[in-house]
Amino acid sequence: MLTAKQVADFQQEAARRLRESGIALAPHEQAQIEAADFGLNQFETMGLGLLVYVNTARVCAKELIMLPMQTCPEHRHPPIDDSNPGKEETFRCRKGTVYLFVPGPRTERPQAVPPADRQSYYTVWHQIELKAGDQYTILPNTKHWFQAGPEGAIVTEFSTTSFDEFDVFTDPEIARATKIVD
Repeated sequence: MLTAKQVADFQQEAARRLRESGIALAPHEQAQIEAADFGLNQFETMGLGLLVYVNTARVCAKELIMLPMQTCPEHRHPPIDDSNPGKEETFRCRKGTVYLFVPGPRTERPQAVPPADRQSYYTVWHQIELKAGDQYTILPNTKHWFQAGPEGAIVTEFSTTSFDEFDVFTDPEIARATKIVD
């Protein structure tokens, strides 16, 4: 749960980080930045900021704004129906460093560490390090998680249509929709 003030403060911080990254916002977009806390009430360590530019029947584009060492928990984008195999997404790092974890050989000394009280819900450990200008494509229904480096990160996501409500998280306590209280 986040308070309305916490969300407003994060929106201001996220807008500042986007501007510092050279990403211009339209006047109304700051208020559209979502603060996702995944229902865990640990936003600064387990959270993510999202600004959706477009999400049509065919494509989606958004910015992911991450605080230093902030983690987006392990999840996958499953098939929606017979005509939709799930979301395919490409992450392009704009600023900072992001440690992305996908299936593959386990990285011996990963740079990211999930929060200690939730580590059992992280099952893929092949690390892809994304620095500004690097990108990586994640195929539908592929487990993945990611963590910003010590300076935080800005990541542009290009994908097929996003159906966040269908995302499947490894941690059964995660709720995708953030509850905001006054």
